[in-house]
Amino acid sequence: MSKIIKKLSNVEFIMLMALLTSLLALAIDAMLPALPHIGRDLNIKNANNTQWVISAIFIGFTIGQIFYGPISDSFGRKKPIYAGLIIYAIGSIISILSWNFEIMLLGRFIQGLGAAGPKIVTMALIRDQYQGRSMARIMSFIMSLFIFVPAIAPAIGQAILLFAGWRMIFIILLMMAVICMAWFALRQPETLLPENRRSFSLKNIIAAMVETCTNKYAFGYSITMGFSFGAFIGYLNSSQQIFQNLYGVGDKFPLYFGGLALMIGCASIVNSKIVMRFGMRYLCWRALFGTTIFSLIFLIIIYFNDGKLELQYFMIWCIIVFFCMGILFGNFNALAIEKLGHIAGVASAVIGSLSTFIAITLGASIGLIYNGTLYPLIAGFTILGMTSITIMYFIDKIDAK
Repeated sequence: MSKIIKKLSNVEFIMLMALLTSLLALAIDAMLPALPHIGRDLNIKNANNTQWVISAIFIGFTIGQIFYGPISDSFGRKKPIYAGLIIYAIGSIISILSWNFEIMLLGRFIQGLGAAGPKIVTMALIRDQYQGRSMARIMSFIMSLFIFVPAIAPAIGQAILLFAGWRMIFIILLMMAVICMAWFALRQPETLLPENRRSFSLKNIIAAMVETCTNKYAFGYSITMGFSFGAFIGYLNSSQQIFQNLYGVGDKFPLYFGGLALMIGCASIVNSKIVMRFGMRYLCWRALFGTTIFSLIFLIIIYFNDGKLELQYFMIWCIIVFFCMGILFGNFNALAIEKLGHIAGVASAVIGSLSTFIAITLGASIGLIYNGTLYPLIAGFTILGMTSITIMYFIDKIDAK
């Protein structure tokens, strides 16, 4: 019978999980400065269409999540993560060799399929060892490290573009996948013992999916997370155009993007300090209200300014909203999976796929209607924030009965 190797220290565990979960963010944010270059090299006529380089990886990620969760519940956590890293590497190679936009999008789609493995299975791996507010605290620490990746990734991409083409960015992504696999293989023990694994059968998988979707907390918080994250994906898709085209910041784009990403990291650190005292739902309520109210205020302001703001005022809005986002991300994930530890793998897959599908649909819509103003972005945060508050209200109302 297999035994779990001595558990890693919390510090090394958090660092490893943060690196594994950051592969998706690195593949997204490092490419943002390169979008105009990719558009020129691959003959993309409409600038908004370059946003599909971002959306394609999310589509692959959404589909991939469905498979990794059930597999990890049946065969353990490590093998699906190995598979995901290999697929991620294959997608990187295809993108490196792409000669037209369609092949590029295929590579990005495959990258997303691979990134889903580490992203989803690490959630189940964490749930194997922690639960409740302790899990939320560990997730916040992981998010605190994870957020430094999107903070520095655009700068890495920009720096690479100074001496090499955009294909070199994909070579770096390939190298990161190799490093992750080596560290994970050598140091991380298996957390799901054979006697705790579920037999791999379609009946069991469907039953676990049904249980997840009929659990009011898992389903409700998954939808709420999808709406909240959808607004953020809208920002990711259109951020390069907003900063470089609308505000003309040029090569300083990574500084603005990275600074705002750090706000999410700061919020995650704050969350890790206070979540044990106040609880996850309390903090989610406050963060949602903060996001929605400030977005509504700024929406009214830009209405009287032809949909535009001076850069410093736009940054003020971003700082407030992104701090609230940092509170929401880790807590929503922990709330959604909290009562489903016995099927953590499938539950992570269903929760992740459902929330990401909603987020991609909404975020892509916000990005593709970018029209040179801030209307699509700020209106998106306002409307989706109101929707998230409404859903959380009904979750709490049902809970009170």
